[in-house]
Amino acid sequence: MKTLVCDCNHSMPLDFAALSGAIGESLTPHSQLCRREITQFQGAARGAEPLIVACTQEARLFTAVAAQTSGVAPPDVRPMRFVNIRETAGWSRQAHAAGPKIAALLAAARLGEPEPVPTVSYSSQGHCLVIGDAESLSLAVSLLSNALRLTLLDTGAARGKGRFGGLPLERGQVLHAGCVHAVRGWLGAFQVEWQSSNPIDLDICTRCSACIKACPQGAIGLDYQIDLTRCTDQRDCVRACGAIGAINFERPPQAHIDTFDLVLDLQPRPAIRLHQVPQGYYAPGSDPLELARAVGELRDHVGRFEKPRFVHYEPKLCAHTRNGLLGCNACVDVCSAEAITSRARLRADQPPQPVNSVHLPREKTSRFLNQIEVEPHLCVGCGACATVCPSGALAFEWPRPADMGARLKVLLSTARRAGLERPALLLHSQAQGARLLAELGRLAAANGDVQGVPAHVVPVALWHVASVGLDLWLAAVAWGAAEILVLASSEEAPAYLDTLRSQLALGQTLLHGMGYAGTRLALLQTHDPLELDALLGASRPQGPVPEAVAGFAALAQKRATLELALDHLLRHAPVQAVGRGEQPIALPHGAFSPFGSVRVDTARCTLCLSCVGACPEGALLDNPQAPQLRFIEKNCVQCGLCVKTCPEDAIRLEPRLLWGSQRGEPRSLHAAQPWRCIRCGAPFGTVQAIEQMLVKLAGHPAFSGAAAERLKMCGDCRVIDMHTAAGPTIDDHSH
Repeated sequence: MKTLVCDCNHSMPLDFAALSGAIGESLTPHSQLCRREITQFQGAARGAEPLIVACTQEARLFTAVAAQTSGVAPPDVRPMRFVNIRETAGWSRQAHAAGPKIAALLAAARLGEPEPVPTVSYSSQGHCLVIGDAESLSLAVSLLSNALRLTLLDTGAARGKGRFGGLPLERGQVLHAGCVHAVRGWLGAFQVEWQSSNPIDLDICTRCSACIKACPQGAIGLDYQIDLTRCTDQRDCVRACGAIGAINFERPPQAHIDTFDLVLDLQPRPAIRLHQVPQGYYAPGSDPLELARAVGELRDHVGRFEKPRFVHYEPKLCAHTRNGLLGCNACVDVCSAEAITSRARLRADQPPQPVNSVHLPREKTSRFLNQIEVEPHLCVGCGACATVCPSGALAFEWPRPADMGARLKVLLSTARRAGLERPALLLHSQAQGARLLAELGRLAAANGDVQGVPAHVVPVALWHVASVGLDLWLAAVAWGAAEILVLASSEEAPAYLDTLRSQLALGQTLLHGMGYAGTRLALLQTHDPLELDALLGASRPQGPVPEAVAGFAALAQKRATLELALDHLLRHAPVQAVGRGEQPIALPHGAFSPFGSVRVDTARCTLCLSCVGACPEGALLDNPQAPQLRFIEKNCVQCGLCVKTCPEDAIRLEPRLLWGSQRGEPRSLHAAQPWRCIRCGAPFGTVQAIEQMLVKLAGHPAFSGAAAERLKMCGDCRVIDMHTAAGPTIDDHSH
């Protein structure tokens, strides 16, 4: 691995010798690598090992120079990576102390590329539906007709404007009029439903304007649609239309369904009102800049496209539903793109729309009919579903948890090894968050009153800030992070912010309960660089860190990483916390907690064990040798299915974190004396269950006399007695 570091014309106080020692590579000092020292870059680019350049501003220039330099391997053979150390470290008031952070950023860039993930394909032929009033449709035609095949749907919403703007002058596109009922799907596979009810059929109309002249109420505009609130049914327009026959007041409303590759929705109130709309759908509203952006992207959306399959779903771990009862619904509730739906709910209401597909083939999911549907074409990769999933059934794949954990671990270990005692991680999006940090760095370089990113704060770019959650936050604390800061700008959906606040509060409660006082996890919410400067510079209470840094690696399964992190943090918790006698850490009931116990009212419980069959995680167990309900707290995800399944209403959830090895050991919640068959003496059922059954059936005529006695027998003896004893049997009474 070859690394090139430049101090950008001496604007950064870099200690090249210290950096060399921290990353284990001899660095050559550079000051103008992108200008007069460009030949030194070319020489390094001709080497055989991968190349890292500590500059993102001139990435395009370096890439172009490398492509024009003889002897330089193409990027797919010899990758070249760029890392920002200027705005995130070198341009700040604490730049002289930012060496450990710079070393950490360079070390993380040296990690190998993660394994590729499966992709999702889209195919678009450029057939675009434009929805709006007549004037909006005319504008869209002028902007898009030379690049896309347009179908126009006039909603007649802005009739006053339409009277002057009118429909497109040239009849070069398919034109409909009506009211949109639904828009579903994604790029290349949109399904649109609308209803036409106006007396004028635009497909027949020649736009001769005879109807406009004939209408005494002025109810017809240049959109050639009749305003039925103004029409007095004089039918002068029908007579003026004559043999053309485009106007028919007796025509019933007609429903239409058609498919399109793209949708440009110019209605004041768009058909899809989600924070994350499907790819290929644009609703710019009244913002001209948004309209320009939409037009530019629509013109490019012709062909075949791919994106990562951001989320992996493991149905066997899912705690969504059992036996028709709803348990955990966190992923469905948080998804702002509506890419996740309840399969049980779909099957109970109506079958999915034909335009939709599913994450797993139907024939492979028959055993998991009560789980969720993940539609990868709608998923935008926020990762919030994986963050809130308590069981790890959903895992974010871009990058995978193990790869993300390896990156965080290298950042922290390198920074600590280079002398940074209390590193903090700043998790930010690689889009808006990265731009915000860049603006802050440039302000700090130009204005001495701006601090910039502090030396102890190590930025970590993510596809989306909601994609990293409690498992990696706590793992990072175990690896030596003193703080985890999550930067939210203006691009996150409100549901994601609520999720982050809830999960950060849960993590903070866990850490405080273990004795790690101070602000360890915090959400920084701003889109202003000066406000971010104040937030980063604010003093937060500092608390103790684990006595030893953990050596474990993040695993693919969320619960496994959580267990490793919790085990380390509990074992190395401050002495005063351990001295409490290892009392469980109480967690709030309001927020969904992935940890906890269950309380069983033994006076109510009949040990029917229906809760055991309902538990999707194996936290509730029976005992084959005796009537007993057992529980492994480590496995419980607090989904509540046991509570909803219990016929006696005898179970309550208790969110908490238990200390020590007892978390993974089975313990008895309830045990009872077995009932013994009155004929052979074999144990079956429990005394409490049989006695309750006898009391409840005592007044029923079908369970009297010999039939009542048979209820006290095991299954084998009951059958024998029915065929040998005289007198009526249960079956006799029932018939």
